[in-house]
Amino acid sequence: MRRLALATALAAFAQPALAAPARLSEAQVRAFVERQSKAWNGGDLTAYFALFTPDARFRDQALGSDDKVYPYGTSSLAEARARSGKAFAGRRIQEATTIRGVTLAPDGRSANLAADVVTTIAGGPGARRSCARREQVVVATPQGPRSTGETDTVVRCR
Repeated sequence: MRRLALATALAAFAQPALAAPARLSEAQVRAFVERQSKAWNGGDLTAYFALFTPDARFRDQALGSDDKVYPYGTSSLAEARARSGKAFAGRRIQEATTIRGVTLAPDGRSANLAADVVTTIAGGPGARRSCARREQVVVATPQGPRSTGETDTVVRCR
């Protein structure tokens, strides 16, 4: 019985442990945003939404002329994917993302990202352009960096 218990204990320690997520670097976060942009601008919604955690939340809001923020709503990953699929139907949607800043957490397991996003929508009932300030948190996972969601605040284009 002792041998069985000892063998079981040794076998448990011999199992390879799941690799802990590595620390994020600013370069990794910037490369992550490039992958997001490439997938979105290529219309590859499967690749785009694979870059988010399963519990990701997408918040849309607008900055009013009175400098107050007016929330539009929050979507789950599945809801955001469904809405994006409808938005892409018969249209070409392109985003130009300019990163304003990356702030790494002290433990290196997450980073806050601030960016300006200009979206151009062509096709459908006419072309239009919108601008937003995007905030997202990027986290280190065993699968690589993933976003916990995005908050887009629509602002006046300059």
